[in-house]
Amino acid sequence: MIRRGAQPAHLAARARQRSAPPSIDQPAVMAEFASGPALLDGIRALRDLGVSRLDAFTPYEVAGLEPLLGVRRSRLPWIALGIGLAFGGAAYLLQWWINVIDYPLNIGGRPYHSAPAFIPITFEMTVLFAAAAALISALVLGGLPRLWHPVFEIAGFERATIDRFWLAIAPDHGAPDHGVIDRARVMAALEAAGALRVVWLVPSGDAPAAPLAGGAP
Repeated sequence: MIRRGAQPAHLAARARQRSAPPSIDQPAVMAEFASGPALLDGIRALRDLGVSRLDAFTPYEVAGLEPLLGVRRSRLPWIALGIGLAFGGAAYLLQWWINVIDYPLNIGGRPYHSAPAFIPITFEMTVLFAAAAALISALVLGGLPRLWHPVFEIAGFERATIDRFWLAIAPDHGAPDHGVIDRARVMAALEAAGALRVVWLVPSGDAPAAPLAGGAP
């Protein structure tokens, strides 16, 4: 029986998958794959198990990865657009105020408000501040610079920038099972998807778990 206003479990799980941010500060499990398609198979297998907090580290873009991870569209273009328009408009208004209100000059009977003459500075200020906003926003939204992350301690993780594909799994404490990861089911799903290695990390408050390895190094 479902109470009025309550959401079925499978719909709630899907909603969490859509809304959960992909970034993971403290993963509980790391799985290594040899290719992008194998990584996608691993993500699909874990999604079928109800695991929602996933992140991936790849040497290059993998087609279809972002929708599987539930990555939302970046706010960066809107930030750059808003800042660029704001400062471009401010530059235009400043030129108008100087030439029309503060210090008007009658040069050959030309109008004080000459829009074509204001375009170069307006354009340059728009591009300048939009580019600056994009750079600063990319650093802030990406949490950069970041000199250390728990996954850096995993032997072989540096190959994520060369030829390996890593999948990070973290417990979802908002789930009905309070974020408990079923080790046997997760291991079986990852191995069936072709994981080369599965490393179990030590989340805070949990008992240590020995790393498990299999497949090619």
